Amino acid sequence: MARRPARKTARPNSSSTSKPVAAAATPRGTSNRDKAIDALMALLAEQRFEDIGLAEIAGRAGLSLSLLRAEFGSSFAILGAHIKDIDRQVLDGGDATKPEDLSDEPARERLFEVLMRRLEALAPYKAAVRSLLRSTRRNPGLALALNGMALRSQHWMLTAAGINSRGPRGLLRAQGAALMFANVLAVWVNDEEPGLDRTMAALDRGLASAERWSGFVDDLCCIPAVLGRGLRGRRARNFGPADEAA
Repeated sequence: MARRPARKTARPNSSSTSKPVAAAATPRGTSNRDKAIDALMALLAEQRFEDIGLAEIAGRAGLSLSLLRAEFGSSFAILGAHIKDIDRQVLDGGDATKPEDLSDEPARERLFEVLMRRLEALAPYKAAVRSLLRSTRRNPGLALALNGMALRSQHWMLTAAGINSRGPRGLLRAQGAALMFANVLAVWVNDEEPGLDRTMAALDRGLASAERWSGFVDDLCCIPAVLGRGLRGRRARNFGPADEAA
């Protein structure tokens, strides 16, 4: 495995009772867009997504409602901008267009590294992610909306790992990756170990399942082609001299 051992840190002494301190979220910038996203993520760490109003976001950001409206149309749009920023941060950590970044690692290892970078980018927002996951369990509409955002993100994560995400096959892969990563997040939000051992184990299990799922998707996508060849062969066998003369 390429870099995975470097991510593991030594376990703390059993005599130590101190817990790792969560990374603090640094302000994204001074633009109204950045202030609005930071305000939503700070509020999410304190309360449920469905209880956060636009007026509350504007107040926390120090913006008037008109300035907030100039940037975003809804709380979902602000959340989507946050997810897009996380995508960009992860993609900045590696470039799938560079052969040296892809190296000879298996696809599973490359995706492991990409998703670990995503968890690192999310670390300052762990409390907000925990709150959001709780809300999705009570709100199917929110869960569905977040799945759409996660699907777009996982298209980029697969691409960053050098895995084909084009066409129907890529769409199914991205959906499988989105569901798998949601399960990993459910472990990560409660993992207080410095080395994230539980999270890494969950990600390993998820990627192993994803490999089997990807193989199933490949087989599934081959079925129409096989059926098509069979139908063409049947037509050829039924095409007699009379048909040819006609």
